[in-house]
Formats: sequence, C-alpha cells, structure tokens
Amino acid sequence: MVGDHSSRPDSLELSGSRQLTSWLLEQNLSLAFTTYQAGKVFWIGLQPNGQLSVFERTFERCMGLTVHGNSLYLSTLYQLWRFENSLSPGQDYQGYDAVYVPQMSYITGDLDIHDVVMAEGNPRPIFVNTLFSCLATVSDTHSFVPLWHPPFISKLAAEDRCHLNGLAMRDGQPRYVTAVSQSDVADGWRDHRSGGGCVIDIESNEIIATGLSMPHSPRWYRDRLWLLNSGTGEFGYIDTATGQFEAVTFCPGYLRGLAFAGDFAIVGLSEPRHNKSFQGLPLDAALAEKRAVPRCGIGVIDLRSGDLVHSLRIDGVVSELYDVVTIPGVRSPMAIGFRSDEIRRVISMGDG
Repeated sequence: MVGDHSSRPDSLELSGSRQLTSWLLEQNLSLAFTTYQAGKVFWIGLQPNGQLSVFERTFERCMGLTVHGNSLYLSTLYQLWRFENSLSPGQDYQGYDAVYVPQMSYITGDLDIHDVVMAEGNPRPIFVNTLFSCLATVSDTHSFVPLWHPPFISKLAAEDRCHLNGLAMRDGQPRYVTAVSQSDVADGWRDHRSGGGCVIDIESNEIIATGLSMPHSPRWYRDRLWLLNSGTGEFGYIDTATGQFEAVTFCPGYLRGLAFAGDFAIVGLSEPRHNKSFQGLPLDAALAEKRAVPRCGIGVIDLRSGDLVHSLRIDGVVSELYDVVTIPGVRSPMAIGFRSDEIRRVISMGDG
C-alpha cells in the first residue's frame, strides 16, 4: 500500500554525524532504506544548501529494495513495485533531481519477500520468497514462479522452514543466498538462531559456510562475499576457501541491509526486538560487554580500516530497518505517492 509523504512526525528524529553530508557530496550519491516495522521508505540526500535532505513515503511492510538503472524495485506486504525516475540528467523538480514514479505493481500475495534483485538479461525481478523457502520471480498469471530452492528443502510449502532471506549477485546473476538454518519443517529456523545460519552457492548447490547467527544481506563486492552476521552484530566476509566468516566491524545493533560505494560499506542497524526471535543472541552479550546501547540507523564503514566513520541515527517510531541501497549520481531523490494530486500531474511520454 502506498501512502502520502508527510512532514516528519514529532516522535521521529533523524540526525547525521558531522561529516555525513560531506561524504554524500564526495561520493556523489544518495541513499534509500526501508523499515517494515514502521512501514516507510526513506530517501536521504542533500538539499541545495548542503544540509541533509530527508524524504519519506509510507508502504505497508516494505522490505526488499534495489536500484537498477532508472528503476527502483520495492517489495511490500502483498505487492512488488517498480518505480521509474521521471527526470532526465540535469532536470529539477522542486529542488529534487530524481523523482521516482510508480509504474507497475505485481500482486504476489503475502510471501514475506526479502531481498530483490535484477539479473542481467532478465527483464523481471528475482526475489527471495521467504514464506516458500525459495527464489522466485513474478508472473503475469500467478503469485510467483519458483526458480530455485535449497537442497535441504524437500517441498515448497508456505511454512518459512529455513528463513531464506538474503541474495547476492555475482557477474550479473544471482549466486549466493543466506538462510537462518537448514531446517526442513515449518518455522524450524527459530530453533537454530544462534549458530544455524548458512550461505549457499546457487550455482553448485553447495553450502559454503555454516555456523552463522541469523545472517543477512550477502553482497559480492571487490572479489569478496560480504554479509551481515546479524545475530552477533558483525559486518564481515566469507573466506570462500575455508568457509569461515571473517568479522571486520562490530556495530551496536541488529544488522540488515548492506550496500557499497568505493572504499565504503553502508549498513543498516536496528534495535533488537524484545521477543523470542531476537532474545538470547550473541549480540546481547556483545552489547553488554562493550557497554553499548543498541541503536537504529545507517552506518558507513571504511573498508580500509574497518572503522565506522559516518552515521545516520534514527530515534522515535522507527526502530528497525531492513534494506539499504545507494543511488549513484543523484543528489536529492523523492518519490510520488497515490494520495495526492501529484500522481495526476506527473506525466511522461515515451518515444513513438
């Protein structure tokens, strides 16, 4: 469901670290991230005066997010959306240099879609169908078309058996996935949260890493398979020769959402939920040992040092994030919703 942009409520505060705006300017990019807990997508950029630009839209249970050229794909409660940037390079709309307009929606049903990607040579999005423990794509006539499932899953059933969640691209094609466990029974992943997580190579069908704690957001970048070991609060990479997870940076939060730009990684931090799914994880002990309070927001990690050098802190009604992406070459993005007159007036004409 798409709602309207509105001014930030009194109970929501976003504050950037001192050099965050300078970093955005130097990298020539903006950011977008989702929070299914609060049902919002945020676009973060720079205003003409150099201050932080924050734009948000409301979507019910928004999660997976990917940018592919001028297109932005977003998974929500029962839909998968495609938005298009309606502005050409150099154009401006009320101070924004990218305007994402909704162009298409696939009705998928409530599949608990997590990561979404666009593969080379394939015009349709591919997504992690967490409910059915498989990778899938959209259909003109059905809720989804299954493409692949882990070797330990004996049947595609609406049971969220292993909590398949993350999908990494390599050489333009889906290649690696993360799962919280290797369980093959309904909701079985909940019994293996601390050390049952794994990474699977889609091409070979081999499990290449085990012993992870609720891993998320695998990404192939600079010849390494990076991921977030969410249950420990660690950002790092998988040594594909040994299958070991090599931690690079501890972050004070439950990590989900990972993107890269130059020498930097951008990660999403969430406050751990106070329920059985998030209690008793190694993250709790790590936070206590470091006398750290978990936070919600965005962290920028320098890959050369492993230091968390910039941050965007979020306080108030938003306490959990899911996905984060970069939008290269865009200074200040926004999006059009359905409940205002803007959707009636923003009209574009294609080539004849």
